[in-house]
Amino acid sequence: MKRLLLLPLILLTSCVNFLDEQPSGSLGQEDFYKTAEQIRAAVNGTYEGLSLPFIEDIGIAVSPAYSLEYITGYSYRPRPSGSEDDQFLHLVKLDAANSRIQAWWNATYYPVENCNSVIENVSITTLVDETTKQRYLGQAYFLRAWYYFQAVQLFGDVPLKLTTTKDPNDVKIRRSPKEAVYEQIVKDLVKAENSGLPWIDPSGHISLGAVKALMSKVYITMAGYPMQKGITYYEKAYDKALEVINSRQFSLFDQYSDLRNHALQNTREHIFMWQRHPTLAESNIHGAYLPYPELPISIQPAYGGAMAPTQAFYDAYADNDGRKQEQAFFYTKYPSYDNPADTISFPVPYIFKFWDADAEKTGRSGANFPLIRYADVLLLCAEAKAQLDGGTTSDAAAIDAWYTVRHRAFPTADRPATLTTDDVLKERYWELCFEFHTWYDMLRTRKAFDVANGRMTSLIGYKAPNHLRAFDNTDLQLPLPLAEVQKNPDLAL
Repeated sequence: MKRLLLLPLILLTSCVNFLDEQPSGSLGQEDFYKTAEQIRAAVNGTYEGLSLPFIEDIGIAVSPAYSLEYITGYSYRPRPSGSEDDQFLHLVKLDAANSRIQAWWNATYYPVENCNSVIENVSITTLVDETTKQRYLGQAYFLRAWYYFQAVQLFGDVPLKLTTTKDPNDVKIRRSPKEAVYEQIVKDLVKAENSGLPWIDPSGHISLGAVKALMSKVYITMAGYPMQKGITYYEKAYDKALEVINSRQFSLFDQYSDLRNHALQNTREHIFMWQRHPTLAESNIHGAYLPYPELPISIQPAYGGAMAPTQAFYDAYADNDGRKQEQAFFYTKYPSYDNPADTISFPVPYIFKFWDADAEKTGRSGANFPLIRYADVLLLCAEAKAQLDGGTTSDAAAIDAWYTVRHRAFPTADRPATLTTDDVLKERYWELCFEFHTWYDMLRTRKAFDVANGRMTSLIGYKAPNHLRAFDNTDLQLPLPLAEVQKNPDLAL
């Protein structure tokens, strides 16, 4: 664990972004928490870990975050890739020295230190009123749960560290069992749930809606693999998703293009987003996802080719699915940047889901990235109830939840009388593709979408479109980063 704090790295003051003040230097805990402003900056610093998978160790159209889509086998990298990405892209043996693995460890385990610092210090402060204090603590508890939830899904047993580092020996601790990590995640989310957070927060800070949505996701994960807690936890997941739905604070956007509308960020369907700004905290998504080789459809055409759907995955969408229509989730042509009257056709489909119209003209993207969407919660609700009812449900709330997502894609589709778990899981692939949910879904369900045959199948033994071999049990957990084990041999025990 890093001894020095990461804070204050960000300061939240507007609904557009978190990043409108830069720190003058690093401060230790003994120098911090002296004013209400420092406390606010410290709380905002706990959000920094959300950025790390996207911005650490990046190169030309490279980001550790992409590895979570590469490993599913439903995407490929049009731009030539190196061996580290190829290990995920083709499902060859993952090397513990792979920097992508180290980056995910950095993004999940290290940010906990900031959360621990805020929890320890804000709990005893008298510099802010009690309501503000509790809301600050709620954000820190949520984010500690968020980081540990990602860590335990990716790495399995991880060190459970709930206090700040005060001595170098504090970092040499053993891994805790997954059960203990999940128990702590739930405890932290319950505290966040009871901290007085508002249901929605257009500033992009954590809201009660985000807390309850994450609780539903955690519970449905605990119900599945590897914890296999079953029915009780499917019921918990269903109940939490229903709380979000019944709050009536959230709704799907009417059009898929609204998902890319900067004016709608942090509202309605966007329950929780990674905050960006075009100059202070640029997003690499727009430029990285541009077609490759270079095609002049944006002022920044040269850095694309990070990720595109495999043809088999793209073909798994029905032709009349609204998400497959041009410039919904994908695109196959676009006007030339220099000559809009000239349309450039691509040889393959590319991802349009995160297109930034401003960056097309300026070359700098400040578009937020969705971390939890309302569509995700609706499908969690439907899946949990289908599982509760033995794989098929006629529950009106569950069917309505699924149908809300489905109806946007197929406006003339009839509402079904029953719904199966596999129906919901396929919808999650189609709706949430390339938002870094799919690998987590595959891990907890141990199922994969056999896109060639349009059915769900066992994950183990399934060869995904871009892989060289089928999944086996060794693929279900990332190895601990070699550098971390070398620094702390107790991790290997």
